[in-house]
Amino acid sequence: MTAPVFAHHSFTAEFDIRQPVTLTGVVKQVDWINPHVQMYMDVTDENAHVTTWQIESWSPGLIHLIGLKKEKLSMGTSIKIYAFRAKDGTRNFAYLRHIWLPDGTDFLLLSDNIPGE
Repeated sequence: MTAPVFAHHSFTAEFDIRQPVTLTGVVKQVDWINPHVQMYMDVTDENAHVTTWQIESWSPGLIHLIGLKKEKLSMGTSIKIYAFRAKDGTRNFAYLRHIWLPDGTDFLLLSDNIPGE
């Protein structure tokens, strides 16, 4: 019997702690699937230009364990995040480190994969 194999990467292979970003925007879509929750958010700049960012995070199980439920990230929810940008910098892609929700709750995601933690 065989099972599918899924590739996995370390944080440092794709993301750079020297490229932090703080973004405020609106949840556009959330893919609550393994191996990582993927969130897409629309960020509006001072000139009213909207940019979509892809934000990668922990697995759904780990996110659930810290108390962040899928329902809290429904489409249209305003959020603020602190994340680390992808190394290549060619697209708006980052790894979630901290998230603030409109109700005042926040979630800090620590990881053994992030250097210095």
